[in-house]
Amino acid sequence: MSSKNEDNIKNKPKVKGKVKVFKNKKKFLDPESALIEKLQEKYEDIDVGTVNTFANLPLSSKTLKGLKECGYTKPTEIQKETIKLALTGKDILGAAQTGSGKTLAFLIPILERLYCKQWTRLDGLGALVITPLRELAYQIFEELRRIGEHHEFSAGLIIGGKDLKFERNRMDQCNIMICTPGRLLQHMDENPLFNCVNMEILVLDEADKCLDMGFEQTMNAIIANLPEKRQTMLFSATQTKSVRDLARLSLKEPQYVSVHEHSEYSTPTGLQQSYVVCELKDKVSIIWSFIKNHLKQKIIIFFASCKEVKYVYEVFCKLRPGVSLLALYGTLHQLRRMDIYENFCKKTSAVLFATDIAARGLHFPEVHWVVQADCPEDSATYIHRVGRTARYNRGGESLLLLMPSELQMLENLEERKIPVEKIEINPLKLNNPVRKMEAFLAKDPTLKDTAQRAFVSYAKSIFLMKDKKVFNVQALDTDSFAHSLGLAIPPRIRFLQRLNARTGNTPKTKKHIYIDDDEDNKEKEIAKAVSTDSGVSDEEKPHVPFHVPDDSDSDDGVLRVKRKDHDIELPTDFELEENTKNRKKKPVTKAAVAKKLLKKKIVPNKKIVFDDDGEAVTVGFKDKQSELAQQYENENEGGIDIEKAKLVLKEEDKFDKQLFKDKVKAKHKEEKRKLKAQRKQEEDEKDEFGESSSDNEPDLSWLPDPDKIYGEKDEDEEESFIKTNDSDHKAKKTKKRKFKAEKLIKEAPVKKKKQRLKEISTSLNVNEAEELAMMLLKSKQ
Repeated sequence: MSSKNEDNIKNKPKVKGKVKVFKNKKKFLDPESALIEKLQEKYEDIDVGTVNTFANLPLSSKTLKGLKECGYTKPTEIQKETIKLALTGKDILGAAQTGSGKTLAFLIPILERLYCKQWTRLDGLGALVITPLRELAYQIFEELRRIGEHHEFSAGLIIGGKDLKFERNRMDQCNIMICTPGRLLQHMDENPLFNCVNMEILVLDEADKCLDMGFEQTMNAIIANLPEKRQTMLFSATQTKSVRDLARLSLKEPQYVSVHEHSEYSTPTGLQQSYVVCELKDKVSIIWSFIKNHLKQKIIIFFASCKEVKYVYEVFCKLRPGVSLLALYGTLHQLRRMDIYENFCKKTSAVLFATDIAARGLHFPEVHWVVQADCPEDSATYIHRVGRTARYNRGGESLLLLMPSELQMLENLEERKIPVEKIEINPLKLNNPVRKMEAFLAKDPTLKDTAQRAFVSYAKSIFLMKDKKVFNVQALDTDSFAHSLGLAIPPRIRFLQRLNARTGNTPKTKKHIYIDDDEDNKEKEIAKAVSTDSGVSDEEKPHVPFHVPDDSDSDDGVLRVKRKDHDIELPTDFELEENTKNRKKKPVTKAAVAKKLLKKKIVPNKKIVFDDDGEAVTVGFKDKQSELAQQYENENEGGIDIEKAKLVLKEEDKFDKQLFKDKVKAKHKEEKRKLKAQRKQEEDEKDEFGESSSDNEPDLSWLPDPDKIYGEKDEDEEESFIKTNDSDHKAKKTKKRKFKAEKLIKEAPVKKKKQRLKEISTSLNVNEAEELAMMLLKSKQ
């Protein structure tokens, strides 16, 4: 059956027409994928010797376009060597001089790696750049934004001091992240949107700083959360080669790239470096004179602490040197720090006072001078500080101010192949602004407080330095330094006092005053000022030494004491030891403090009120009056019901108002009772004449002599007059005087009438005179 069908099919006539045949065609790639494959094939064939421009490197057209628009055409040595190795996916340790272009050396491979992987926003985080400084992270972010403008990757700047909520909501959309260690770890711990599973590249800029003790715990926690399969690149001008650090990062056969390792000097060749040996008290005047002589140049002046920068900036602004002054230090708000950084970059002539946060990686265009007012911590810090000038094969100058006790730093610099020449400053050209600074501090207490803080912070920074051969806090002349800052009296350095007490060292003082007792005249005082450096032996010193500390209150520094012999019994060493043993130690822990409080049985929310007799009246909690409040108190439910609490307060408020009214009424009642008792007491004290015995007799000297008016009286009449009451006496007296006057007017002759009237009118008061006048008028009528 099957054979017949096959024969029939073969014998059928062929039909003319088109027959569709399906064949396996070759897979066509899109143009971009084909271009990426061609670029990746050229990675192994890169010859560093023939690379003169970025166009000679196998880079994408988008990257080349961005570099050209930014003005980058010729790669530096570190960029050539790094890009060749980074494109092939190898781990790199990159070290080069400051200003040699290390930022582009890792940004270009990041863009190319993600471009070749055709990375999108949906793929999440692809590259992570960690840097220790916020300003450096901002600078890298701006550089990435400029050269990667034509790419479609999303980038994020994750640094402290910015809006955390804004960063949190966009964390899953970032392909490239530039961050500082602290803020990155915070997102790792708190943000569920952070995901680094697909991460391809990890870059540590200023790697030696990231991996030192300051960031050790943070970096260990970050590295533990990152995927092990990744490409890692480390860059710094002072690159770490510690096996421990490299093991922490799990580097696999890292390639060490150091184009300047065999060069003559560690610093750029165009940098002229010099140092000056000066006293601590002369630093402010040297800096001020330097600024006044370089008004048309761009200068960065480094200090050891933030408080020093703040004070010098504020006081120099008041002195008005004639050039723009800026200050960049860690305690400023982040937005303010960015604004200062951008402002200084734009200026052609300005002075920037800064701490070491401006020393690493930051690029300030056209900086002419770098002045190190305080000695750097080590030679690496020196390299980074002076690296802010002489960048990209340009020229620059640096000046280092060293005290005589810090000359050991010169040997450290020589070991790192750093050439520094000594120069001398003409003291006649120094302009000391101390007088003006003292006047400003006298006017402004806030500025004075800032100066005191700067003084203490400098001493503390010297004490905390690791290299004790260079930094000796005991060698500081604190009195003269305080005076150079404008302070009349040097502030107390408490940590130094505690250190001296612990070690048994006494601070060096300029003057010691010794007082000798003369046997013939014991009240005679002889003061001898002996310098500590004069080399006077103990035998030559007087018998009884008396030390005057530097913070003595005496204005003239001379001690005036009248001495006399006194028998003073000093405690023995055994008694002192017993006293110290018997002393109770203060509780150190919080638990001990809490137990001590519990033993005292202190009742919270309890106040003591004293009555009028001075006796204490204890007032404790007020019992709840309303039923609603009592019911609310007895409930065992957790939390607080706000609405119910409001109702309870309203109900209790009614009782509180009534209680207040009762208290006011009781107070008024008590006042009335006291007043009534006082009146009763006064009435009991009055004598039989109705007057108080304590009152003085009234002054009757103003009354006229009654003998002149009424004539002389008999003794009996006078005695009876004295015995009468005062009120009756006055009434009778006036009646008698009126009657006498009327009688005299009627009986007297006409001529004598006027004369008599004058005499009477002079002896009468106003009311009596008015009545007399009325009577005269009536008599005329």
